[in-house]
Amino acid sequence: FWLKPSASDFVAACEFLPTANARKRRTSMAVTKEEDVQMMLVCKTHLGTRNCDYRMKRYVFRRTVDGIHIIHLGKTWEKIMVAARVICAIENPSDIIVASQRPYGSRAVLKFSQYSGATAMAGRWMPGTLTNQITTKYLEPRLLIVTDPR
Repeated sequence: FWLKPSASDFVAACEFLPTANARKRRTSMAVTKEEDVQMMLVCKTHLGTRNCDYRMKRYVFRRTVDGIHIIHLGKTWEKIMVAARVICAIENPSDIIVASQRPYGSRAVLKFSQYSGATAMAGRWMPGTLTNQITTKYLEPRLLIVTDPR
């Protein structure tokens, strides 16, 4: 089951930036949070793995009898909103580079760049892309999103 994000999702995320009408924003965010959490439940994004890194322990809600960690969806939603605010702060979407070298992240990178207008770097990362100004593929992004750090 795959939910396709649309450009309106990013516009909706930008709607929650600080405004004068804070009360309206709070009620709107509460409704959106409930709907988003329900969609995350349907997509089974709360199911983790049996292994849990010490840095991920604060995001784990509990552990099932099978040993699978369940991720706290409230904290996940908050982190998604923080990321959306950072992405919305960039005026020109082509100044955003989304990179993934692994096959698991390539589809997500291509879909994200298709709907947001960001530059996709799926597959092999060309050395010197961000540092060597002589190369033809030199890019100077304002934001770099990496899906598979090590």
